[in-house]
Amino acid sequence: GELDVNQFQHLVYLAEYNVANGGDIVPLGSTAIYPLGLYSQEYDSVDDIQDGDTVVVPDDDSNQARGLLILQSAGLITLKDGGTIYSTLADIDEDASRVEVKAIKADLTPTSLPDVAAAIVNNDFVEKAGLRFEDALATDDPEDPNALPYVNVFAVRAEDRDDPTLLKLVEIYQDTQAVQDGVQEVSGGTAEMVEIPQDELQTALDKVEADTAAQQ
Repeated sequence: GELDVNQFQHLVYLAEYNVANGGDIVPLGSTAIYPLGLYSQEYDSVDDIQDGDTVVVPDDDSNQARGLLILQSAGLITLKDGGTIYSTLADIDEDASRVEVKAIKADLTPTSLPDVAAAIVNNDFVEKAGLRFEDALATDDPEDPNALPYVNVFAVRAEDRDDPTLLKLVEIYQDTQAVQDGVQEVSGGTAEMVEIPQDELQTALDKVEADTAAQQ
């Protein structure tokens, strides 16, 4: 109630807030997705990773599930239920997967690289670990429906979803080159700008909220 609009969260975060607090915050428009990456010191391509190799993912719930979805998209594992934002190591179909996956603390994933085939490394730790974003072997695909929950959005109270002034803010963000350049500058060139219709964002949020509620 103190602000009319914010822009800092992806749909998973927003869904968790709404479910936990009985909130009715809704997406107004999309901004960008900041792809999570798979890195390796041993291999230059996902195809080079050997069957039976060990790959690590962060152990926190959100990034673990997201990391597993990336590994599945890269053809390294298969998730029994096709994968959700709540997938865990227990959901891996080991017989249908190429690699063994272990979960460790997020800040340890980059330092594990000398000992494993590859690791999902949170963006906050990439440059600190001497890695380069462009060297990721695989990342979320913004076109993949499984990546939609991780798109960042402008968010507003439900009664303001059609506010013309706030919608103009989204238009300026999405259509102004200076803004786009600024986003790339502060993100180290990692942002993937996306323009997703408001109704599609809402449908995705509704699904994530339902999945979130089912976990509680």
